[in-house]
Amino acid sequence: MTRTEIVPTETGDARISWYPARAAQRILAVGHGAGGGIEARDLQALAAALPGQGVTVALVEQPWRVAGKKLAPAPKTLDAGWRGLWPALCEPGLPVIAGGRSAGARVACRTATELGAAAVLALSFPLHPPGRPERSRAGELLGAGVPTLVVQGGNDPFGRPEEFPERSGPGAYELVEVPYGDHGFAVPKRAPVGAEETLGTITGAVAGWARSLR
Repeated sequence: MTRTEIVPTETGDARISWYPARAAQRILAVGHGAGGGIEARDLQALAAALPGQGVTVALVEQPWRVAGKKLAPAPKTLDAGWRGLWPALCEPGLPVIAGGRSAGARVACRTATELGAAAVLALSFPLHPPGRPERSRAGELLGAGVPTLVVQGGNDPFGRPEEFPERSGPGAYELVEVPYGDHGFAVPKRAPVGAEETLGTITGAVAGWARSLR
């Protein structure tokens, strides 16, 4: 990281931590979930790996997190915060991929079209509350309106890969499974893969997908 930027929004001050790439071709802006911040292992891994592959990474902290609050606000407030900081993400003049993990992925999907995002990266998309598959949020994902990549843990209680809707026709998206991963991409000790391999699966998939975008 080379700099941190405070961005005023109508819901409070947001914060962007920039991880610039040399000769950057695009920006990946990633928001955090409702239960944690940008210290999440997958977000940190992307910030470390992608700048070396031509992608500037911007890790975004919503105003509620910057203010030190422990509970995330309503979705409409999260969307308002994201809209407010979007001009700062676009200021370098590069295509911006809107991304997020969990609740942040929902925000990215809901606002992608109106903000002109080049694509959406959805990490651990919360397809439904744990144990409540009837409360599907598939409409948000399918309605993103731009090229979308979902990276999902194989054991995510918020939606396992096989629970996601068909990936063809309107709202088509790509999905990469992280074997044995839970909602935070942690894997059991007994799993045949470890944490480093798991993070490599995530960063490799995102980097390859980002290169494929036009």
